Amino acid sequence: MAPHPVVQAIIDLSAGAIGGTACVLSGQPLDTAKVKMQTFPSLYRGFVHCFSSTYKQVGLRGLYQGTSPALMANIAENSVLFMSYGFCQEVVRTMAGLGTEAPLSDMQKACAGSVASIFSSLVLCPTELVKCRLQAMYEMEASGKIAKGQNTVWSVVKSVMKQNGPTGFFTGLTTTIAREVPGYFCFFGAYELCRTTFADNMKCSKDDIGVAPIVFSGGFGGACLWLVVYPFDCVKSRIQVMSMIGRQEGFFKTMMAIMRTEGVRALYSGLTPTMIRTFPANGALFLGYEASRKFMMKQFDS
Repeated sequence: MAPHPVVQAIIDLSAGAIGGTACVLSGQPLDTAKVKMQTFPSLYRGFVHCFSSTYKQVGLRGLYQGTSPALMANIAENSVLFMSYGFCQEVVRTMAGLGTEAPLSDMQKACAGSVASIFSSLVLCPTELVKCRLQAMYEMEASGKIAKGQNTVWSVVKSVMKQNGPTGFFTGLTTTIAREVPGYFCFFGAYELCRTTFADNMKCSKDDIGVAPIVFSGGFGGACLWLVVYPFDCVKSRIQVMSMIGRQEGFFKTMMAIMRTEGVRALYSGLTPTMIRTFPANGALFLGYEASRKFMMKQFDS
């Protein structure tokens, strides 16, 4: 027996939160390296140099800088994302004239995930802004762009409120949405397509393909997402970090300025740690989501 729509929404929200937690815990050091390389591409020769320099300068704690807001960001984003994903699938079914529990094609699920990402962007942007600023704090202080002593979540929050008020937390929202909509189309599309391929070869349903195929499918979906939207993410990180020292230009002006002064290559700075991170992090995300959702849904089986 299918659960009530409200209960279904709570299940999707809870499963998304569990998946988001698993994602952060498995990939935070690599995410820190990504943000540092995006914001200060001239400071680091590559991923290994960034990783080792951060460890020497600040220790292991430096690689986990911003973990608290990252957890908040991922739990909030994935809770809303997967809850909206379930709702958007119902909208797609209605628009396609399908029954309530009719299966959707991989393309239809990709469209549902793309629309769902708009809602998750609204909760992701404020927490990701705090996370990015914390991750780039050492470089901002070392370059003299900001005074020392702003290296806690609360100090960053107070700084944003003082400079821009509540709207300051939504700096980079346009860029976030521009990244999320095409990115999550690729993310969910690639994930579902990969699961379908495994299910066809293993002669079983997509829900019974096992742990390793789910992890691989999640990692493959994440890789497709980042390959498509990485330049957007680089611009977003630059806007959110550099707005600490004054008003930052919008998405298009910032992108053009980076390309003009630093070249197109700067838009892909930090791609290596991102691609290394995507398989364990997104694999853990979907494994946490699918396993917890399956467990909770079983409670409503007749």
